[in-house]
Amino acid sequence: MAFHVRDIETDTLVRELARKRGVGLTEAVRLAVQHELERDATAIPLRERIAAFQEEVLRRPKTGLVADKAFFDDLSGDL
Repeated sequence: MAFHVRDIETDTLVRELARKRGVGLTEAVRLAVQHELERDATAIPLRERIAAFQEEVLRRPKTGLVADKAFFDDLSGDL
């Protein structure tokens, strides 16, 4: 199956990877695609990352301070 890369930057990157790994262009493309697919498979979904952050914030004790408009106006020098 033929695969033609018309983008100069992509061609340069594939050739650089092939040279550094000591492999052919086809193998360099295969390695790069395989690596990205593995990253996608092991990536934690954004929804889960946000949920973990929300849980961490909720575990912190309440300060009792009020962060209302007056607070932020004072913080910014009433700009």
